[in-house]
Amino acid sequence: MFSRPSLCGNLGRLCRNGTAAAISAPTTLPALSALALSDARGYHEVVGDIICPSQVRGIDHIRDPRLNKGLAFTLEERQVLGIHGLQPARFKTQEEQLQLCKIAVNRYTEPLNKYLYLSDLHDRNERLFFRFLSENIEDLMPIVYTPTVGLACQRFGLIYRRPHGLFVTFNDRGHIFDVMKNWPEPNVRAICVTDGERILGLGDLGACGMGIPVGKLALYTALAGIKPHQCLPIVVDVGTNNIDLLEDPLYVGLRQKRVVGREYDDFIDEFMEAVVKRYGQNTLIQFEDFGNHNAFRFLDKYRNNYCTFNDDIQGTAAVAVAGLYASKRITGKSLKDYTFLFAGAGEAAIGIADLVVKGMVAEGVPIDEAYSRIFMVDIDGLLTKTRKVGSLDGHKVNYAKDIEPMADLEQIVSTLKPSVLIGASACAGLFTPKILRTMGENNERPIIFALSNPTSKAECTAEEAYHNTDARVIFSSGSPFPPVTMGNKTYYPGQGNNAYIFPGVGLGVICTGTHHIPDDMFLIAAQELANFVEPTDIERGSLYPPLSSIRDVSMNIAIGVTKCAYDKGLASTYPEPQDKRKWLEDQLYNFNYESSMPVTWTWPRMPYIKTRAESPLIAAIK
Repeated sequence: MFSRPSLCGNLGRLCRNGTAAAISAPTTLPALSALALSDARGYHEVVGDIICPSQVRGIDHIRDPRLNKGLAFTLEERQVLGIHGLQPARFKTQEEQLQLCKIAVNRYTEPLNKYLYLSDLHDRNERLFFRFLSENIEDLMPIVYTPTVGLACQRFGLIYRRPHGLFVTFNDRGHIFDVMKNWPEPNVRAICVTDGERILGLGDLGACGMGIPVGKLALYTALAGIKPHQCLPIVVDVGTNNIDLLEDPLYVGLRQKRVVGREYDDFIDEFMEAVVKRYGQNTLIQFEDFGNHNAFRFLDKYRNNYCTFNDDIQGTAAVAVAGLYASKRITGKSLKDYTFLFAGAGEAAIGIADLVVKGMVAEGVPIDEAYSRIFMVDIDGLLTKTRKVGSLDGHKVNYAKDIEPMADLEQIVSTLKPSVLIGASACAGLFTPKILRTMGENNERPIIFALSNPTSKAECTAEEAYHNTDARVIFSSGSPFPPVTMGNKTYYPGQGNNAYIFPGVGLGVICTGTHHIPDDMFLIAAQELANFVEPTDIERGSLYPPLSSIRDVSMNIAIGVTKCAYDKGLASTYPEPQDKRKWLEDQLYNFNYESSMPVTWTWPRMPYIKTRAESPLIAAIK
């Protein structure tokens, strides 16, 4: 859903590999009759954002979602384009269509049915879809992204209709570039890729994880104005270890166990090289929902050679740190004054912890002291240098402490007395009432973030957090929770959604042609997001601004990222713009309809010049 279909348009059919130029023998002409060409026309007739009028027929304005305006075509447009009579007599404005969309989507009670309606809308009318999404993001964010997108991934084999992204399978190794060439858009600037191994908190969904990159890139457009044709969702399908999927007759991916080891790494290497070969070195590659054991490896491996980031690590970190910055207004404390305990030691937890360390260092704290203030728990208990079970591989070792091992989370909380408790474990109910009460007893204003997605995997609910701390908690979650009423006050807990971060970062990176993405950009994004929080947001119980303001947040983040890119010499777009806001705004997608009429203009009257009399041609050559 929500991205460019991979069916080639008219221009691609005519120009690919010089096919049109090769058609010269008279014996081939009967096969290229007008009827055959008409039947062969693809789903999309245009590529890029510059339409060549000679390549588009009138009927294409109805068939192609990028051109279609539904009943908003004027009488003149209908008559000139030759589509008059193909629609009823009613003329509607885009505003009237938006009202109809709202009525239609609200008729459905099941979130998955709303998801399918929005998918169908995008397949019919691209501009209407993105404007509807961007102007109703508070209502539609839970549909196009978590939690409903998780259900859509689980049902992907049942609801799949048409291609909305690129599937690159392990069987394509050696030919990944050839697969990349099949995508009809020549100017892709942002790719979101997953191998489906760790979809939200749902585990290995294999090729069914396509819903994640599709949803992410829809938010790139809706929230940051990145042009949809510049976005490409990709699944690298190397199989799945989910037995239920392997035995499911509706599963659409490779029916085999996951490829691992050297073969897997070589496959991903080939994929990265193919992206650069096809779209250029500055193509943004966002890694999404890879397994913990691969996410950090790939980030460390590629971050200095490609324009890439991992949203589960860096995006989650930025939105969490923004919440911590905002909490300063309540507690009056800085990051260096907190003691942190992370429940979970995967990519999200490590990413947040690393950015917290960077934030403390920016406040003047020595890096060793910053690490000492962060404790972490994995499935085997507290990360310590002396524990006998569990591993301390990768980035975990930075947070292992030289203290006695402990395995029980309630005991750990009671002993360490953290001021900040962050859940990134995908373990529902991990924060028991006793743990929440202990946090409340040890802190005047305990900070508790239950960040696991979807809602069913959250460590605790907002209601549990408020009730067990006498409403003194500073709470944030990864998925939305309903308001909580205690006494005569209602709290509206904020959702620490990555969508506050990655669209703005993506916009700044794409527009500047940034080579590599340093962590500094995510710390800047966190600060910009925290700066956008108003006192009224804090008063209502939220550490984040309303989702309705997220487009303004994205622009501020993009401006900060743009400044960083030029200051650090990472940008490749020159000259550096002086008015960065206007420069960015000039490159945004237009959600409003444009005229479907070809541009016409007048010529001046030709001056009169008397011409000579005509004379016969003389063929003699002397």
